[in-house]
Amino acid sequence: MLGTPRLLLRPVRPEDARVHRTLWTERDARVPAHRRIDAQGRPTLAEITADLSRSANAVLGAGGSPTHEALGLLTVERRREGDAIGYCGLIEEDDAEGPQIAYELLRSTQGNGYATEAAGEVVRWARRAGHDRLRATVWDWNVSSLRVLAKLGFEDTGTVTARSPHGLTLLLAMRL
Repeated sequence: MLGTPRLLLRPVRPEDARVHRTLWTERDARVPAHRRIDAQGRPTLAEITADLSRSANAVLGAGGSPTHEALGLLTVERRREGDAIGYCGLIEEDDAEGPQIAYELLRSTQGNGYATEAAGEVVRWARRAGHDRLRATVWDWNVSSLRVLAKLGFEDTGTVTARSPHGLTLLLAMRL
């Protein structure tokens, strides 16, 4: 497990499905429809639970130490309250140069520095695991995420990875 004084980052468990479903319901209307709850209420809690159950979130090596192959999302849990508030971790795309950091927190917990704190711990983990570069993609309108990434040392590469009616997807990167 990874952690900070305020947060624990642990492998995702099926019981985290309620938090993940809430994240789906809270997404900005500018997020593409396939990343939001649809008119039929999908993904359902049961579908998200099944997805989390199938996840091979063995992202930490023996004794909780990072490995270069370590990828996956970790649940972000507040230590004092003992509640799950979102996820943070590393994902990989087939055509990408290095892993990508990803995070999402419940709206009720935003504005407290948790995203910066959790993502900072994931950056340190990636460095210890031997990664030399991290990437991040973010919507141009997502000012809060852009601010978090800037605090961590990510820089805008000037690359737009996607253009859509939902906005521009920007590529940021950092050397570790």
